[in-house]
Amino acid sequence: MGDKTQTHPGAAGRATAADHPASVRNVVLVGHSGSGKTTLVEALALTAGAVNRAGRVEDGGSISDYDDIEHRQQRSVQLSLVPLEWDGIKINLLDTPGYADFVGELRAGLRAADAALFVVSASDGVDGSTRMVWEECAAVGMPRAIVITHLEAARADFEEMTRVCAEAFGADDPDAVLPLYLPLRGAQGPDGHAPVTGLVGLLTKKLFDYSSGERKESEPGDDQLPQLEEARNRLIEGIIAESEDETLMDRYLGGEQVDVKTLIEDLERAVARGAFHPVLAAAPAAEGAKQGIGTVELLELITRGFPTPLEHEAPTVTTVDGGPRELRPCDPDGPLVAEIVKTSSDPYVGRVSLVRVFSGTLRPDETVHVSGHGLADRGHEDHDVDERVGALSTPFGKQQRPVTHVIAGDLACVAKLGRAETGDTLSAKDDPLLMEPWQMPDPLLPLAIQAHSKPDEDKLSQGLARLVAEDPTMRLEQNQDTHQVVLWCLGEAHADVALERLRSRYGVQVDVVPHRVSLRETFADRSAGRGRHVKQSGGHGQYAICEIEVEPLPGGSGIEFVDKVVGGAVPRQFIPSVEKGVRTQAAKGVAAGHPLIDVRVTLLDGKAHSVDSSDAAFQTAGALALREAATDARIHLLEPVAEVTVLVGDDYVGPVMSDLSGRRGRVLGTEQVGSGRTLIRAEVPEIEIGRYAIDLRSLSHGTARFDRRYVRHEPMPPQVADRVRQQEREAS
Repeated sequence: MGDKTQTHPGAAGRATAADHPASVRNVVLVGHSGSGKTTLVEALALTAGAVNRAGRVEDGGSISDYDDIEHRQQRSVQLSLVPLEWDGIKINLLDTPGYADFVGELRAGLRAADAALFVVSASDGVDGSTRMVWEECAAVGMPRAIVITHLEAARADFEEMTRVCAEAFGADDPDAVLPLYLPLRGAQGPDGHAPVTGLVGLLTKKLFDYSSGERKESEPGDDQLPQLEEARNRLIEGIIAESEDETLMDRYLGGEQVDVKTLIEDLERAVARGAFHPVLAAAPAAEGAKQGIGTVELLELITRGFPTPLEHEAPTVTTVDGGPRELRPCDPDGPLVAEIVKTSSDPYVGRVSLVRVFSGTLRPDETVHVSGHGLADRGHEDHDVDERVGALSTPFGKQQRPVTHVIAGDLACVAKLGRAETGDTLSAKDDPLLMEPWQMPDPLLPLAIQAHSKPDEDKLSQGLARLVAEDPTMRLEQNQDTHQVVLWCLGEAHADVALERLRSRYGVQVDVVPHRVSLRETFADRSAGRGRHVKQSGGHGQYAICEIEVEPLPGGSGIEFVDKVVGGAVPRQFIPSVEKGVRTQAAKGVAAGHPLIDVRVTLLDGKAHSVDSSDAAFQTAGALALREAATDARIHLLEPVAEVTVLVGDDYVGPVMSDLSGRRGRVLGTEQVGSGRTLIRAEVPEIEIGRYAIDLRSLSHGTARFDRRYVRHEPMPPQVADRVRQQEREAS
């Protein structure tokens, strides 16, 4: 790591199918939006010889942000796989979006990777959401390294940013987050800023100069050695502290000179175990350069320090009916187990599935079993089908490069799996298996939509089905109460991308309409009503009269029907008809058109005709009686109330609780969760939290998250109910 110089021809970047898991590295890039992940991927591809100086492939397109939506929005919105080759190792770089709305793509990248590279901008620092992802990776022991970008920015300070990273990521062990290299700066320009021209390796004491456009190795000057010594000693102590050789620290403290080769080997093992997290630097290459600054060092870290797929624990796998099944880690000769981590649609190829193979070997034109379980709450029905695998390929920008097979540990794209969705498991047809799905965030921002025109209406359902098949962080709801089609998203940007994909990819134009919550009605006090349905117009007539009493019940009681008719005033065969009419009218509502709940309806009396009474007549009379009872009663409008749990940093507890109170929320309690986090529980009317996913992100600077669950319906305050009724009248 940092002790050798390599020059790779352009062909080195053309990744093919890997032949053994040991020659694969799967690395996900994590960082906030604008931290420079995509730029870094292009710089690594340039150094590996996979792209030209402009970061483009042969067709002129970008290798990462190649989607038309990404071009228009000027940011990544989806997971991209960029395969490279370096020193005989295939590197699968998984470039993830940094914006919080696309955290589902990030989680898919984490699922497919064996190590994570956290990209931190020297000008922006570490944000709260990046800290949260770091903690998630730490919880599962994923190896991590840090690369600091934007060192060309004014006042960018590598040493200060290294300290910030140690505080943010090394809370338990600051000496496990240390730099491997220090950047070297050239002469100051007219603006007083000195550009980064190279790096110096702390372990090897070698200087790597990029100022000529290519990496050249030399010895540091005598004036630079004192600057290196303190950082070098601390790095050595940090490596030795994580060494598996417990005698090494005693020998080092006793004055023994530890061999650099031993230190590098210990460093590589500590990085692969996730015990040590090196900090590296990257800066843009000069005009016409063949290598980006710091990219060779980063590629060496990935190939020599990051773990192979063989070191990844075997995933939890069951048979499709839930029976246990053991797998050997990453065995190319084992039973086929692969997972679809991303689904997309290509206008020429059709549906394309990006898969990570965890066991066995996937080959084109074979029939596999596709299992999808556990996402029914997202609009994905459980399914078990057999499908024929189409062509296999590795993506490179918009290009798809064919491969002959995909072994355990590798990633590739599969064409024409018509039923497969993101999160599905691919296994052998005669040995169907199921992987436990990865955790995905709940979409909590409702987007109510309707077709713009009749032709759009015909295509809407198919377009929405494809959309949610690609993105399991979306949830499709057909609300039976409000009769709205609601697409639940993670945020505004997520919703914008969904609408754009419906329009551009599936040819469906939709209109966004105000989202309505499912309101209810109930009687505030006791009331009586008489339903009279008498018609004589020649021929067979209609005759039914019934008298009822309505009284309110406690919340959650529903509709209770009681028969207290005496003397046969209403014949026994027609009493169920009265009840049916009452319940039908209750479902339609009695005041504002919302379902009536939590009342007891008692049938007291009535009249019938020996010839003209019928089932239909008494149904109508029952409905009329309920409507009449409502005209003389106070009707409460009931709104749904949700229990909201907010996990937020201690610095934002006050503002969040104040905001919840402003939404008519009742805070139920708080509790400390870990270090520096608080969990707030509150009950809030759902009508007040339609945009809470957006507002909470703004309030907490992206560091808080929340969950919600329906609790009950309860009466609206009169002034709020009046406002809602006015809005409903205007909308109608």
